[in-house]
Amino acid sequence: MTDLQMGLIGFGGVAVLGVLAYNKWQERKHRRMAEELLGARQTDVLLDEAASAAGAAASKDGAHRATQERVEPLLRSEPEDLQEPDEPTAKPPTAGDSGAPSDTAAAARTSSSSAAAVSSRSSPASSPATPSPSPTPAVDDQGGLRDSPAPLCVLSPKIDYIAAIQVLEPIAGYRIREAQRATLERLSKAVNWIGHNEDEHAWEPILDDSKREYRHIRVGLQLVDRKGPLADRELSGFKVAMQEMASELMGLAELPAREPALRTAAQLDEFCAGVDIQIGVNVISQGQVFAGTKLRALAEATGMVIDSAGRFVRCDDNDNVLYMLVNQESDDFSAEAMKTLSTHGVTFLLDVPRVANGDRVLTQMFELARRFAEALNGALVDDNRQPLSEAALEPIRQQVLKFQAAMAAHQLPAGGPLAQRLFS
Repeated sequence: MTDLQMGLIGFGGVAVLGVLAYNKWQERKHRRMAEELLGARQTDVLLDEAASAAGAAASKDGAHRATQERVEPLLRSEPEDLQEPDEPTAKPPTAGDSGAPSDTAAAARTSSSSAAAVSSRSSPASSPATPSPSPTPAVDDQGGLRDSPAPLCVLSPKIDYIAAIQVLEPIAGYRIREAQRATLERLSKAVNWIGHNEDEHAWEPILDDSKREYRHIRVGLQLVDRKGPLADRELSGFKVAMQEMASELMGLAELPAREPALRTAAQLDEFCAGVDIQIGVNVISQGQVFAGTKLRALAEATGMVIDSAGRFVRCDDNDNVLYMLVNQESDDFSAEAMKTLSTHGVTFLLDVPRVANGDRVLTQMFELARRFAEALNGALVDDNRQPLSEAALEPIRQQVLKFQAAMAAHQLPAGGPLAQRLFS
């Protein structure tokens, strides 16, 4: 055997030993990482669904107070000659109004002497389960998580299926968002991302181009929207994507059980269906069509602006839409089109779940619609083309109060960040 052969044999033996040593090192490294990520696990700031009975009672009392002490929404200022009058005091609900939200929704849709109350969902409400109380904050084994609740407008265990991912080495936000992008973009429900900012001790949204690094990551798949509840197929795909993402980022993923999540989605959708209505007030012409230029002048004089969806919208000081004005005919509103547009009717719409203090906003919207009818020489009617009066509007106002009280009792206050996401 030549020296070259002996050298090759020796080199091969060293290479084999090196591979074995490397594999052993990798095994020990992954074992240490797993022990570090899973060891001494504390209550998770987002995933723990337990809360004290005292906290639940306090939330219930707070919801009750919210229905009793209503505050007028902050509206953008109007010209003095178009200021809205003080709202008359609403009548208290009667014993006959104590039915379930789904019953009152049906009454609103079928009443011939009231404004249109259009459900945005197809299924009636049944007996939904109350969403889980807010989780308790925690401190992780590395001291990374502090008493820092997540931003509800981005992620919440009440309406999201949340994957908790922890990695050993901090990873830039843009790399996190890129992982499993193709799979997640195929899902029909919204996917939201937050990471724990260890400098600020707070959760924050992870942006597509963020270079900030995170070790603690939460990815939420929304359980319900106006299209319905989350499907089993999509939930399964999301779970696989999260497991693969954790593996890709050299971390571990913790995922809630599948069946309870699907039940929660179905129950939440049932509840949402029972309170998801829109109130419409129509202004129609009595022979002469409405000119677009005059409509625009009236709308802008009362603080309404055209949005990207081709509607005039009235917003509060936080840019939340209070109500909208839409064309009854096929043409959308736009700055250019208003110069030549004409129409036989317009509709004021109030999206009940997405507006706080909906009874008061309804009163303001009705008063504005009445002034439009006077200025345009039109008529104020319901969907059955019957004249609409303040007296006919009162039952609808009471129903709005009832729907929004039910939402508050379920810790999903109308117009709040969770309601804005659920009813989208």
